[in-house]
Amino acid sequence: MKFSTKEDIEAPIEQVFDRTIDVQTFERSALRRGAEVLRLDRNLTVGAGSAWRVAFTFRGKHRDAELTITDFSRPNGYTIKFTSGGIEGSTIVELVPLSPVRTRLSIEVELVPRSIAARLLIQSLKLARSSLV
Repeated sequence: MKFSTKEDIEAPIEQVFDRTIDVQTFERSALRRGAEVLRLDRNLTVGAGSAWRVAFTFRGKHRDAELTITDFSRPNGYTIKFTSGGIEGSTIVELVPLSPVRTRLSIEVELVPRSIAARLLIQSLKLARSSLV
């Protein structure tokens, strides 16, 4: 199952890239919502190979996810691969400069079920797709 969206943003590409890869803000946001976040790599900077383990509750069940940045091309974008239970997937973030002060942001999320329970979860997401996008 794929979700995708595009948005034109009135900001330079470097500024948009920095906001989309601000993992410290995302970590704090997840922690405020009750998730546990653990950085797996020892790098001080974010780039290819950066990885996290996240534990959270979704639909009343405890879930564990591992996320790894697999491709990293500043300021053009990056790819994050993830696994959680029976679901594997990727998130691709692409940035295209339209002008010195305008950037097109494209995000694509792909989910692939690897178990029957995951297939049921993704099927329910397909049914609710219009309210998720």
